[in-house]
Amino acid sequence: MQPRTRRQKDVLEFIKQYIENHGFEPSYQQIARHLGVSSKAGIAKHIAALESQGLLLRSRETGSFKLQLNPTGSVFEKTCEINWAQLPFRESNEPSLFVPMFMVEGQRPEKMSLFRIEDDSMIDKQICRDDIAIVEKRSYSRDGEVVLAVLEKSRALLHTYHRAGANVELRPSNGSYSPQFISADKVEILGVLRGILRHLR
Repeated sequence: MQPRTRRQKDVLEFIKQYIENHGFEPSYQQIARHLGVSSKAGIAKHIAALESQGLLLRSRETGSFKLQLNPTGSVFEKTCEINWAQLPFRESNEPSLFVPMFMVEGQRPEKMSLFRIEDDSMIDKQICRDDIAIVEKRSYSRDGEVVLAVLEKSRALLHTYHRAGANVELRPSNGSYSPQFISADKVEILGVLRGILRHLR
């Protein structure tokens, strides 16, 4: 959830920055001074609104309020859950993953899927075996896009798409692998590459 007003956003951003720089939260007076206002009562209203939205936690200690950023809200605000691509020849038993929102480029999570790379055929594009591809679900592609494609309903690969008349060329980015030339009616496009997740060992 995002703050509902610009002023609420300014208050929340100042509290975040202050805690990062000082290790503890600012007073209402410090927030008011930073925003150039004189009323602590107005700041209190913004704090109450942010608390009602789940963006801040407020507790009373020794007669004063203590502010705390809501860690649960901040994490899930910035991630989305994505499921694995549905392949016609294999069921995936892997659990869905939570992916940073910036990696889906504003798309709804249900419009995205995941695919685990099974070889090094795209190594020259910095795509390695065991990487996880984030794919925007689409049944078509433009020349030069990297796509997740199913060939003859029996295997899937992530290659660069090129149309060649009635055929499709799926081109690897590794000189050790050969391009795949196949009739267009035997290729099913499941989506277009939008990002890569990698576990560093």
